[in-house]
Amino acid sequence: MLIQHEHTSSKGSFFIATGENRLAEMTYTMPSASKMIIDHTEVSDELRGKNAGYQLVHAAVEYARANDIKIIPLCPFAHSVFKKKPELGDVLVNPVF
Repeated sequence: MLIQHEHTSSKGSFFIATGENRLAEMTYTMPSASKMIIDHTEVSDELRGKNAGYQLVHAAVEYARANDIKIIPLCPFAHSVFKKKPELGDVLVNPVF
């Protein structure tokens, strides 16, 4: 699956699309240049069970590592991924898991 990234000045998303249709998307806001708040993750029925949501979170983690950004996972799904995968915790603002 190809994870794409779209970013404006203070918002963005990581997504999986076919043509114009987004089959999975994780959105975020950037309250500062060094902080990302993951606020929503949605995966279509077509991709359920194929690890698409995890791949979106992982793409955000890689982006955060490469750009010295810390993540606040307000989205319940993203929060659960960080809880299950402590190896991703280095990018969290306050790793509490």
